[in-house]
Amino acid sequence: MIFIPKVEKITQRVEEIQQELTNAEVVKDQSRYQKLMKELSQLKPIAELYRRFRKVETEIAEAAHLLSEKESDPELRNFCEEEVRKFEGEKKGLAEQIEGLLLKEADPNATRDVLVEIRAGTGGEEAALFCADLFRMYTRYADEHGLNFEVMDSNVTGRGGFKEVIFGVTGPNAYSLFKYESGIHRVQRVPETEASGRVHTSAVTVAVLPEADESEIHIDPADIRIDVFRASGAGGQHVNKTESAVRITHVSTGVVVTCQDERSQHKNKIKALRVLRARLYDSLQQKQQQEQAKQRKEMVGTGDRSGKIRTYNFPDQRVTDHRIGLTLHALNDILDGHLDPLVKALEQNEKERKLSDAV
Repeated sequence: MIFIPKVEKITQRVEEIQQELTNAEVVKDQSRYQKLMKELSQLKPIAELYRRFRKVETEIAEAAHLLSEKESDPELRNFCEEEVRKFEGEKKGLAEQIEGLLLKEADPNATRDVLVEIRAGTGGEEAALFCADLFRMYTRYADEHGLNFEVMDSNVTGRGGFKEVIFGVTGPNAYSLFKYESGIHRVQRVPETEASGRVHTSAVTVAVLPEADESEIHIDPADIRIDVFRASGAGGQHVNKTESAVRITHVSTGVVVTCQDERSQHKNKIKALRVLRARLYDSLQQKQQQEQAKQRKEMVGTGDRSGKIRTYNFPDQRVTDHRIGLTLHALNDILDGHLDPLVKALEQNEKERKLSDAV
């Protein structure tokens, strides 16, 4: 099994932690004690499953040995064959559980809520219209998985597209379902405004940011500047009559967040702080991943948003994910929010890669 070297190191680490926890000096140091206890709670279930996995392997080997020795005894042979089948089934189930825990342990953001930012890139109004297509795709995908979404901010164009739209997705495994969407999405189609029928290529950028709570990312009120102004865009009579829109500038990093979708200035401020916290958390993670990459001499799975990840080709009704070389001729189905075939293929690719990585 590909995960065995990794799990053996985890099992060894569990033994080391348990030994450390018997040290009186460690118990006195509550900060270190709590850190070790948290690490133990994450790694111990993997070690326990692996112990059972090895025991089942022994049971299979013993049954197979009896099977080879007692070929002339039909009754014992049938019993041994049944035992092998039973233990092989348990071994497969244990392997799947171990792999699942390893992936969860490798991705601390797996269960987080997310913020999704979609922005029009090259292509003008056509890119803005495709932003709207992706927004519709993602909200339908969220619905399909029982997740909730909430628009944080948007900049609507005259033809119904978005220059930018930011929305939150909350619910079980939101990050795990959306994390593969970060990157450049390219669309190839004939724009509504193209009289000659020529196919244009446009691009949209998507950023998926795991949400962080206040205990993880503390924002010092002295380090932000808050400006209020009149909202623009959709909103009926409310537009341009009250200063409900909020712009927050994080002085030390220069990160600027604007929210104006709510009629309440207070609600816009709360949303803006959520977006700011997520961006600061994402920036922190990027720095940590870059440091790890230098140590490993290569960057693996950093969620880099600098490259083209997917192409949506309307003339051929195909969607190609360039990261894994997968092409599906189901464009309309995917744009209707049925992303599971793509996500599952990307999950499998990530699973194989992560399980083969050294600890």
